[in-house]
Amino acid sequence: MGTPPLLSDSELVCLAVAQALLGYHSEARWLRYANKHLSDMFPYLPQRPGYNKRLRSSLPLLKRVIRELAMDSDFWFDNHWIVDSTPVPCGMSRRTVLRSNLAGWAQYGYCASHSRFFSGLRLYLVCTPTGMPIMWALASAKIGEREVLSAMLEVDAGVVAAREGILLISDNGFASKLRAGASRSGHRAAAAFAQAREGAVRRTDAQEGPPADRVGQRHPQGAT
Repeated sequence: MGTPPLLSDSELVCLAVAQALLGYHSEARWLRYANKHLSDMFPYLPQRPGYNKRLRSSLPLLKRVIRELAMDSDFWFDNHWIVDSTPVPCGMSRRTVLRSNLAGWAQYGYCASHSRFFSGLRLYLVCTPTGMPIMWALASAKIGEREVLSAMLEVDAGVVAAREGILLISDNGFASKLRAGASRSGHRAAAAFAQAREGAVRRTDAQEGPPADRVGQRHPQGAT
């Protein structure tokens, strides 16, 4: 059994939470502040390299603490989930892309909202309508949105399986892959999403045609 660390896991989590709450994005600035104002609360404060190394190695613990805090709120039990993604550009010029430390991980992808290609990553978020995050992922921009969402549901299968009657809402970019794989994966969120999509299609097909007095009239936003 090795020597226990001078900074325990619980103290590390408290230190990381305090850094986030006080808005310190720089670890060096945060440790200077902590040494000056929080030395009575933490008997030992590591240097910046040691602090960064401990945070990276404690990522599963930090994620678990964040999820436990989220599950303690009423927003966690909302039966509607919303999923979407947004580009995270990591460079514009070709020279910047090749010289970046993210070269090889960040790749070129297409942003339909801006009708352009970009080099970088794509951030995926599954949350409730109130904004409570349920799952998130940062993936290469070259990977399809539906593949990333399917992988997210696979990784957090326990969270999905523990919920009944979840309705997963997204745009059309995520739809077809999930509908095809819902029966294979057995995920209730994916199956509910597929059923909702099929129900919406049936309702659309069953709608009546336009009123007779509007047949043949020009659309108000159409060409003259």
